[in-house]
Amino acid sequence: MSIANQPASSPGFDQLPEGLNASVPLPVFRTPMLDGNRQLFAYEILFPTLAEQAQDLPQRVLSTITDGALTRLSRGNRAFVNLPSELLLEGSDVLLHQPRLGVVLKPEIANDPAQMRLVKQMAQRGCQIMIDANNAPLGDSLAVEALLQTSQFVRLDADRLSPEAMREHSSRLHARGLGVIAGQVNEHTTYQRCLELPLQAIQGRYLLIPQPVEVPAVLSASRLSMLRLMALLEEGNPGPVEMGKIVRDDAVLSYKLLSCVNSAYFALPRQMKSIEQAAIFFGATRMRNWINTMVMCTMDDRPPELLRAALIRAHMCEGLATGMPRGSSETAFTVGLFSLLDTLMCAPMEFLLTQLRLSPEISDALTGRGGPFGPLLREVLAWEAGTLNSGNTQPQRIRRMATVYLEATQWADQVFSVAGGSRAAN
Repeated sequence: MSIANQPASSPGFDQLPEGLNASVPLPVFRTPMLDGNRQLFAYEILFPTLAEQAQDLPQRVLSTITDGALTRLSRGNRAFVNLPSELLLEGSDVLLHQPRLGVVLKPEIANDPAQMRLVKQMAQRGCQIMIDANNAPLGDSLAVEALLQTSQFVRLDADRLSPEAMREHSSRLHARGLGVIAGQVNEHTTYQRCLELPLQAIQGRYLLIPQPVEVPAVLSASRLSMLRLMALLEEGNPGPVEMGKIVRDDAVLSYKLLSCVNSAYFALPRQMKSIEQAAIFFGATRMRNWINTMVMCTMDDRPPELLRAALIRAHMCEGLATGMPRGSSETAFTVGLFSLLDTLMCAPMEFLLTQLRLSPEISDALTGRGGPFGPLLREVLAWEAGTLNSGNTQPQRIRRMATVYLEATQWADQVFSVAGGSRAAN
C-alpha cells in the first residue's frame, strides 16, 4: 500500500511552534467538497489549532483574509472558513466583503446570545453559514432551531454516524431545505453509501485513496497508452530529440504542453515552438516531468480536484527539496506527482511501478519503504492531512511549508487552467 493512501484524522496542527510570529506566513490549507458528479462544490479553508498564547492570531487571520490569500486559495469558488467562533466573529465585518466566503460554526454557538446576534447579522448580509454537527444529533432547543433557521448547510460526520443515522439525519435536514454535507468520508464503501443520500456534497480522504482492484488487467486502453508513454520517458534517458519523437504523435498532448510552457505564468524569454526546443531550454529531466504532468492532466474521467492534489504534491516536494544533493528537486517533483498515480489509474502502485521501472529511490518513496525521498513525501502528506506534528518540526520548516503550499496551490491551479481544458473552471 502506498503511504499516500494512509487515512488521516481531521485537519489541524496541534499548535504553532514558538518562534513563529506575525511576520511568518500563517499556515492555511484547503480541502474540497465534491458533489455527486465529483465536481467542486466548495472548499473548506482550514487554519491550524494554534497555541492560546498567540495573541496576535486575530490580526494575522484577518490579514490572511484581506490580502487575497484566501481568494487565491478558493479560486473564486464558494469557500467556508473553519476557525474558532470567537475569531470568526471578530472578523465578521471583513467576511462581509468576501461574497464567496462562508463560515463553519459549531452548534454550541447557539447558546451564546452575543455571538448569535453577530451570526444573524452576517447571514442577513449574505454570509453563508455551515453548521458542523459532527456526530451529535441537533437538538430540538429553541436556540439550535434559531441557528438552523440562520444557516444554509449542515455537515454530518459519516465516519462516526451509522449508515442508518446518516440516512435519517440527512433526509430530515434536506426535507427542511438545508443543504447536507457528508464529512469524514474516508472509505469508498462509505462514499458509495453517501451517493444514495440527499446530499449537497461529500468531503473526505476517499478522494485520495485508490479503489481496490483485484487484477491490473482492468486498465483501459487509454490508461495503458499513458503508461507506455511514461515508460518510454524513463527508458534510456532520452534527450530533447528523442522526447520530441515520443510526444510528437499525440497532437493534444503536444498542444497542451506547449500552451502551458508558453503561458504568461512562466514568462519565458522566447516562445517555444517545439517539444525539442522546450526540452533544450528546460533540460531533459524537467521536461520529462512536464510531459508526465500533461499526461496526467488528460485524464478527463478523473475528478479535477484529484489532479490538482497531485500537482500540489509535486510542487511542494520540489520546493521542499532544498538542501538535498543537486538534481534532487526534479526527482522530488516526480515523487510527489506519482504519489497519486495508483488513485488516478485505478490500479495497484506495485503494478504501475513494474510498468514504469522508475529509479529505486522513487519507487521506495512511493511504496513507503523509505529512501532519501520517503521522509519528504511523508512530510508533505502530513501537511496535506493537517496532521503535521509541530512539536517535532522546526519553526523555520513550518514557515517554509506555509509559503511553499501557497505557491503550490497557485501553480497547480495555473497549470490545470491550461492543461485541463474545459474543466479548468471546476
